[in-house]
Amino acid sequence: TIGKHESKVEETSNLIQQDPHLLFMLVLILLLFGLTMFLVESTKPDAKVSFIFLIFLSTVAIPQLIKTYDDIAPMVATQDYLALARVKETSGNTDEAIRYLKIYSKRIDRVELQKQVADRIRKNFADGRRMIIGRAANHTAKVGDRGSCQYRNKCHEGCPVGGYFSSNSATLPAAAKTGNMTLRPFAVVEQVLYDKDKKRAIGVRILDTETMLTEEYYAKIIFLNASTLGTTHILLNSVSDVFANGFGNSSEQVGHNLMDHHYGVGAQGESDDFSDQYIFGRRANGIYIPRFRNINNATKQQNYVRGFGFQGGGNRGRVNIDDGIGAAYKESLTEPGKWSFGIGSWGEHLPYYENKVTLSKNKKDKWGLPVLDIDCEFKENEMAMRKDMKESAVEMLEKVGLKNISSYDNAPAPGFCIHEMGTARMGLNPKTSVLNGNNQMHDVKNVFITDGACMTSSACQNPSITYMALTARACDFAVKELKKGNL
Repeated sequence: TIGKHESKVEETSNLIQQDPHLLFMLVLILLLFGLTMFLVESTKPDAKVSFIFLIFLSTVAIPQLIKTYDDIAPMVATQDYLALARVKETSGNTDEAIRYLKIYSKRIDRVELQKQVADRIRKNFADGRRMIIGRAANHTAKVGDRGSCQYRNKCHEGCPVGGYFSSNSATLPAAAKTGNMTLRPFAVVEQVLYDKDKKRAIGVRILDTETMLTEEYYAKIIFLNASTLGTTHILLNSVSDVFANGFGNSSEQVGHNLMDHHYGVGAQGESDDFSDQYIFGRRANGIYIPRFRNINNATKQQNYVRGFGFQGGGNRGRVNIDDGIGAAYKESLTEPGKWSFGIGSWGEHLPYYENKVTLSKNKKDKWGLPVLDIDCEFKENEMAMRKDMKESAVEMLEKVGLKNISSYDNAPAPGFCIHEMGTARMGLNPKTSVLNGNNQMHDVKNVFITDGACMTSSACQNPSITYMALTARACDFAVKELKKGNL
């Protein structure tokens, strides 16, 4: 299937990224093969053509297929205002583009149990797995108009002082300050407008959700970043004589290859240690265990491809008393209970062509637009991986000495993780992809898509920073192309 093919290609790419010597060997083998063919069959008229083609394949085409984090790392580096923080302890299996970021945030000490668990994981596993501090995006000092983190650990509720990075606290205010941004609220984009004579998009039609009237806006360049499913809805709804099956959909890939991380599986346990200590600090994140499966031959799994990572943390709760009454009972509730530690896993979802979204032929939303029908499932590879996710979680907690260990697998369906990706994927071949390597539509050169729809694979890491880096990179490319007169 397409999904398995893409996964195998990415597996090869990942191995080459981890060991550049593999790329050298691959190029050398292809060159030697081409030379051998040339010497053996030099009497054939097409021998020289074959040799030249193999040289092109080994020196131009294959490197174009192999992308590393270095390709987008400079764009991650432009996002200093994220204040993305990490500690020096790290793993070679996680996104090291982070190293380019200017670190504003200071480290808030971990609880001692987390330090103990990290140390014991390192000592008990020889496959290179590590437990590190999760990354956080919080300022510890005032930067521009943004205040500092107040250590409330309420980031998910929104940060009124701007200490936590978000579009509301950082990027939108920065865009507004340029004087070049017009924010149009209460607008649902119905479709992208296309001029078939100019062979380009000329704007968008929106529906005002308060007046229910339509308006049109025009631009030289259009970026669709409505979130994976929102962008896909717009593309599928933008039909015309040229694009009868959806905007820029000559490949028939729009809406297909839908992915979401599978999660809701892990384990937790208790510790009798550190009874004289309690929680200190409110760091806005926990711990992370980067992927350690299918990294190399030593960690290769026989029953599934790709891998997963863990998130979690340690905590000390209260004494668990079911019932009681009076002052003695109330006082007992102030006593801390045992330390606990838990980890949950996020796994990669392969891209399957049959996992798709389409426009409903029967249902419409409150604005009269067809709703999306979603047909997506986790398949055999994900199910085999989930078994390992749970078993690995239990094994680690056992080896670090925790007690009363319990595991879980809630089996949430695709969509619960809210990391949808893949429905307008990038690729070199316009017949099998929607976008090129610059997030530019193959069919309509002045339209770019840089949200999750552009992804060819889901990996197992939280993807938002990658989207941001791809967006910065695509904007840089679009501006240069506009200045050259190509858009």
